[in-house]
Amino acid sequence: MPKRLASAVIMASMSIRQLVLASASPARLRLLWDAGFDPVAIVSGIDETTMSETDAATLVETLARGKATTVARHAPSGSVVIGCDSMLSFDGELLGKPATTDVAMQWWQRMRGREGVLHTGHCVIDTASGAEAAGVASTTIRFGTPTDAELRAYLTTDEPLRVAGAFTLDGFAGPFVDGIDGDHGTVIGLSLPLFRRLLNDLAIVITDLWR
Repeated sequence: MPKRLASAVIMASMSIRQLVLASASPARLRLLWDAGFDPVAIVSGIDETTMSETDAATLVETLARGKATTVARHAPSGSVVIGCDSMLSFDGELLGKPATTDVAMQWWQRMRGREGVLHTGHCVIDTASGAEAAGVASTTIRFGTPTDAELRAYLTTDEPLRVAGAFTLDGFAGPFVDGIDGDHGTVIGLSLPLFRRLLNDLAIVITDLWR
C-alpha cells in the first residue's frame, strides 16, 4: 500500500469514535442507527426503584447519569457513552413503565383525550477525557381517544409494559396519539438535537461518530 494511502487509512481509523448506548432499548438503537451511527449497546443494570426524586426532569437526568456512569466504567477506551431515561408526567404523577397490563389500562383510560409531558434525560460521557454533559428534553403529548376494545387489543402486544407511560410513537400506540409539541425523538427515548448539543459541550463533533 502506498505510504500516503496507508497514512490516510490510519488517520481515518484514529478519528472513528465508538458510540456506546447505555440501554437495551431497541427503539433507541434504531433511532441512532437511522441517524447514521453504529452504536454498541451495554446494559447498565442499575436499580431504578431506589430513586426518590419527585421532579420528573431531575429524576430522568439522575437515572440517565447513573446509567452512563456505570457503563462508562466498562466501555471501550476512548468511546462516547450516552445514557437515557424517560418518564411521563401526567396529573401530577410520574409514570414510568407500568408493572402490569391492568395498570397500563388504568393509565390509558385516564390519559385518553388529555395531555401529558414526556421527559427524557440524557447524559453523555467522553471516556477519553472523563468529561460529561447532561440535559433533559421534554415533549407534550396529546393523547387520542382509543376505545376500551382497542386498548385491550393493544395490551396483548406487551408493548405498554416496555415503555414509559405505557405508550410510544413508533409502535402499536402510534395511532392512539393525536399529536405532540416538541421533538418526537424525546418520546421514542433519545433526542438527537439534544444529543448534538451535549456533544458540542464536550467539544465532540457529531459527524465524527457517524459510521
